Amino acid sequence: MISRRGFLALASALSLTLAGCGGKAEDPNAPVKITVWTWKPASAGLAAVAKDFEKANPRIKVDIQAVGNPAIWEKITIGMAAGGKGLADVLHIGVDYLPGYMEKFPGGLADLRKFGAEKYKDAFAKGLWPTVTGRDGGVYALPWEVNPAGVFYRTDLFEKAGIDPAKIQTWDDLIEAGKTLKAKTGAYLVGVNKPAAGGADMDFYQMLLQQQGAFYFNQQGEVTLGSEPAVRAMTLLKKMNDAGILADTSGEGTFKQLVSGDKLAVLPWPAWAVNYIPEMRPEQKGLWRAMQPPAVAPGGKRAAIVNSTHLSVAGSSPHQAEAFKFVEYALTRPEVINKAFREGGVFPALTAAYADPVFTSPIAYYGGQPALKTFTDSLGEGADATYYSGDYARALKIASDAQTQVLMKGADPATTLDQAAKLVAQQTNRKTAAG
Repeated sequence: MISRRGFLALASALSLTLAGCGGKAEDPNAPVKITVWTWKPASAGLAAVAKDFEKANPRIKVDIQAVGNPAIWEKITIGMAAGGKGLADVLHIGVDYLPGYMEKFPGGLADLRKFGAEKYKDAFAKGLWPTVTGRDGGVYALPWEVNPAGVFYRTDLFEKAGIDPAKIQTWDDLIEAGKTLKAKTGAYLVGVNKPAAGGADMDFYQMLLQQQGAFYFNQQGEVTLGSEPAVRAMTLLKKMNDAGILADTSGEGTFKQLVSGDKLAVLPWPAWAVNYIPEMRPEQKGLWRAMQPPAVAPGGKRAAIVNSTHLSVAGSSPHQAEAFKFVEYALTRPEVINKAFREGGVFPALTAAYADPVFTSPIAYYGGQPALKTFTDSLGEGADATYYSGDYARALKIASDAQTQVLMKGADPATTLDQAAKLVAQQTNRKTAAG
């Protein structure tokens, strides 16, 4: 079986151009069935709103299929490579795959402008619309899920170490606090799979990049892995490592053992973790709190969108109009998308959704803190778009190798990332960004 990240490489090797179908039923009154591919637990949210949609649109039946993640990427990629054969009408696609599908399979996804999708350009969290927009100006998805960056911390460990989280403004501040935490509690600050055993562990590094409005590529598709923001982010990781406050989470079960053993004080995770941490460690109720990440540099931005997912309509769908009608219903109405949020735990990208009291309500697990408000406040600051490109898989592997060299062998971040950037450019036939 091809690995999850391997599919973008497969997509890069294929140059099929798909012809989109018209999407109009011959009889406008004939029953139509549309199929939706997604994964759990998001499928539960979509299934809940699909029932309401069918009541409002009795001619259209919706079949929600929890294909699974990462299995869904194999099905979508192979389906697109086959000219769209066998694809569902509606496809749930992550931000790390969407640009590759748009670039490598022209026509594989329907351009939703013909259904008036542009009117929703400003309806979603800032930084998401460029993700769903192709180089041709086409709109190939609507945003569903957004995951703004956050920091979850053990309030009991911070108190024991005498640290006031409100005074932490930068990552350098948190590193200094981490030294005190380690000395007084024995807990590490953050954990990373240093040797990348079993796969790349770059979420933390990418978050530090995204807080600076940077990534492996810029919006022009140039390689930026050797840029000043990239070096600054890797230098922060090296500082943590050199200070002995960066735990190695490699090895089966190591991460959960560290968390359950009170050995990890901070989890730099996005909004999805608000629900995940209570499920992972119910016995630690009342011990965790959430805050926005510290800035990388004094006065810098604290907000970042670390990942997102979207709903697209397959270019091969014979029912594009009906498929878009469902996507529009599910993602552009606050009461509908919040129902999906309650049922499936998918943090909504629709900004109008945040007026719901659920986003300001106290959560018992977090000691009565309205933890979700941390993330809606962060989105209010505004986040920059991240351009993953169709070559994300290659850049991810090379960046991961660079991180391993820095953390395991003490390599210089600037030199290592400069070499990594040149390698990415060589393997992807892209230019490196100036400066």
